[in-house]
Amino acid sequence: MLKKTTKLVGTMSIGIFLCMLDTTVMNIALPAIQTGLSVSLEQLSWALNLYTILFATLTIPLGRLADIHGRSRFYILGLGLFLVGSLFSGLAGNVAWLIVGRGIQSVGAAIVFPASMTIGIQSAPMEKRTSAIAILGVTQGLAAAMGPTIGGIVTQFFSWRGIFLINVPFTLLALVLCWRLLDRHERKQTAEHLDIWGSVLSMMMLFSLTLLLVKGSDWGWLSYRCLGLGLLSLVALATFVVVESRVKQPMVPLALFKDKQFVGAAIVTVMSGIFLVALLVLMPSFFTKVQGKGELLAALMITPASLMIFMWSPLSGLLLAKVGPRAVILMGSLAMIGGYVVLSQMNPNAYWQVCMAAVLVGAGYGIVIGPITVLAAGDFTGSLLTASQSVIGVFRQIGTSLAVAIFVSALSTNLVTAKTNIWTFAQNRVEALTVTAKVKSDTLIQVKHQLKTETTPHQQTTFINKAKAQRLIRQNYQQALRQPRLAQASVTTKRTVYQQVSRTVTQQVAQDNRVLTTAVATIKRETKDQLTLAFIRPYRLALPFTFLMPLTVFLFRKRRDYLSRK
Repeated sequence: MLKKTTKLVGTMSIGIFLCMLDTTVMNIALPAIQTGLSVSLEQLSWALNLYTILFATLTIPLGRLADIHGRSRFYILGLGLFLVGSLFSGLAGNVAWLIVGRGIQSVGAAIVFPASMTIGIQSAPMEKRTSAIAILGVTQGLAAAMGPTIGGIVTQFFSWRGIFLINVPFTLLALVLCWRLLDRHERKQTAEHLDIWGSVLSMMMLFSLTLLLVKGSDWGWLSYRCLGLGLLSLVALATFVVVESRVKQPMVPLALFKDKQFVGAAIVTVMSGIFLVALLVLMPSFFTKVQGKGELLAALMITPASLMIFMWSPLSGLLLAKVGPRAVILMGSLAMIGGYVVLSQMNPNAYWQVCMAAVLVGAGYGIVIGPITVLAAGDFTGSLLTASQSVIGVFRQIGTSLAVAIFVSALSTNLVTAKTNIWTFAQNRVEALTVTAKVKSDTLIQVKHQLKTETTPHQQTTFINKAKAQRLIRQNYQQALRQPRLAQASVTTKRTVYQQVSRTVTQQVAQDNRVLTTAVATIKRETKDQLTLAFIRPYRLALPFTFLMPLTVFLFRKRRDYLSRK
């Protein structure tokens, strides 16, 4: 029995790992996908947002359908959909097909995730149930944290398509194991019913909120569309609470929220997810776009965060048993605050500062997320226990979705401002140069191209190359020959004129190159400074909100109360 339990928990961990991995695996590959599919970061953010929105909104209703119609059969169906979605995404020829693939993936993940938790927990005997919850919970945190590292390695060696196609062999392995281990002949639970209105209202609330956050800066936060979306999300939330308090089988049992510790676990899950994913989303793009690093190196540069999560997630479970939940949550919160203090003040060109921030944020996330599934379980039993895990999973996805929406939206706004400043600076700097109008125009075209790709220009010392110089010599020579006195000149005279023109043009080209080298170096510094500020400013704005995390400790039980209940 114990051996089968271990196999089932291990198999369920594969499913959870794949589902959670795909919430962050795209982050490091965003620049490569942008280039490969020729799309903007804002368009591409929907491939991220759609996965997290649908994953979050469909997890509980599809989990309920699995309870009614058989978890094992639904789990296998979910793996099949995840496999199809991964193939669609990996083979997509444009951003529309990528978004469709991510949508199919997310539906599969929304089936696999709650069923994994329920099957894994119920396969364990009562005395081992806490350990099973801890293993499945730690797997979630590790998968989300390791996404960028795995994505960077795969993108570097197999292109961005590999981050989706790598799911295929592991999903097939999970399907084979499930076919052997799961009971595919479960009876339908006729007493169970799906809370349709709760499902619709939750989807309406999450979609309108995320759309508001993604498009708010473009539409204007006080525009009718944004105000309408904000009102719609609030009305949907209020109606959802009313509906859930009255239906016999609610999608989200409101009894969960009568437990202060569960409420604390939900808040910490969302907040820690936002602060971690913000690091994982923005910094890889900064390394690849502004600093010109490869995807693999960019992934390795944020790997300290993943290593800290890998190390602290299991250790924090041991700490929980020694010092209680309040001390553990406080430690993790303070570490994340420290990380954001460094992020908001650092010089990102000094890697040791970036590393310090990644270590602190990763350690803080690992400390709080390791025991959070156990804390969320509390004293719940039966259906409330499994519901607590599904709901916490939803809150984890809400945190990821909000992080992508908030920080990508903030970055997009900052980049627009940075590009405007850079373009104005470049125009003024180039206009003041003592070069020809054609050279000025060519230089500004180059700057415009760099701004379009959101990258800093490479160091150059030759702007008018030999081929261009030869064209200039020929053009000036032909112009000189049009003079009446040279029209019938001898070959020797024409050769002398050519040599004079060649010397004059060569000297002018050398001078123009020196002038342009200085000007472009200045523009490059300004570009790098402006783009760096665009990436750092969201962390500065987020810093005050990190100080809210320690306030949640009072929602958790005191050490003696917690240990007395164990």
